[in-house]
Amino acid sequence: MDNLLSGIIASKTRIKLLMRFFFNPGTRAYLRELAKEFDVSTNAVREELNQLTKTNLLKSERSGRNVYYQANTDHALFPELKSMVSKVMGIDQVIDGIVNRLGELERVYLIDNYAEGKDTGIIDILLVGDIDQYHLNDLSRKTERYIKRKIRSLVLTREEFGDFLEELENRPHLLIWEPPSF
Repeated sequence: MDNLLSGIIASKTRIKLLMRFFFNPGTRAYLRELAKEFDVSTNAVREELNQLTKTNLLKSERSGRNVYYQANTDHALFPELKSMVSKVMGIDQVIDGIVNRLGELERVYLIDNYAEGKDTGIIDILLVGDIDQYHLNDLSRKTERYIKRKIRSLVLTREEFGDFLEELENRPHLLIWEPPSF
């Protein structure tokens, strides 16, 4: 296990792969897509994919000419790696602040790039409910400084969310919080 952790930290490409797959474990990607996204050679990505597959952190599936990779949610380290990735991306800080301070929150979605596990430096979130805009702006500024990423938020009432659902279904999105009774 010690070799696995030191190997994860040693390779920037491996870290990007872990962030891509373990933040949103439902996403799948293939070699050339990842190489283009990370702006590195296919050989560099292939080597890391092979290592992560060999250790069963990723699983692979052939579909036509492409081999798709995805996080192995059955791996013993999956919960810890998912948690670590969320912390690295700063999402845990965003959610903790939002849920505790913003009013009558009904749901929080991560949308667009981060919902696909792509760390672009801009976190797009969709907040549904009756939100205190002043506290949202204040919280966003403070959290941005802490996590060194920009936060863009879209605030919708329950009614507006109903009208927005069709558009949301056509965009990458990930429900990251809802109250237990919702």
